[in-house]
Amino acid sequence: MTSEFRSVSPEELEGNFIRRIGKEWMLVTAEKPDGTVNTMTAGWGGIGEMWGRPAVFVFIRPQRYTKEFVDAADHFSLTFFGQNQRKALSLLGSRSGRDGDKIQESGLTLVRGKVPYFQEAEIVLGCRKLYCQQLAPECFTDAKCDQDWYPEKDYHYMYVAEIEEALVR
Repeated sequence: MTSEFRSVSPEELEGNFIRRIGKEWMLVTAEKPDGTVNTMTAGWGGIGEMWGRPAVFVFIRPQRYTKEFVDAADHFSLTFFGQNQRKALSLLGSRSGRDGDKIQESGLTLVRGKVPYFQEAEIVLGCRKLYCQQLAPECFTDAKCDQDWYPEKDYHYMYVAEIEEALVR
């Protein structure tokens, strides 16, 4: 990864990730074995510890094109940006990579390494998948969550991944 970033331990990451994920958003980016890359804007997830490792929790709906890429790869990245990239994140969250090269259209610079990420990011997390499971309607203990968020019954898949590398600008 480039010299504009410095590597830190995941435990050294600073900031309010509830705000970063829920309000400022992040990109989930993965590369298929054939070298194609796709990304999506996400506003649901978390960072913490799981199975004795620094971990992320990411949620992807089954119809999202990026899910194919995350499923096909062992690794993916989460990238966090400043407010100056809000327009790019809005575009990447509203268009499908099935319909064209939305990464190029966004104006962000794709960097390829162990995981693909974006040069303009403030924080890059290189993640290795550990677990994936689709949310199940019978597991909701608050039926209102199911009613409000899943009227189409397109339940998210939850991915748990180990943070193998954390980079900060």
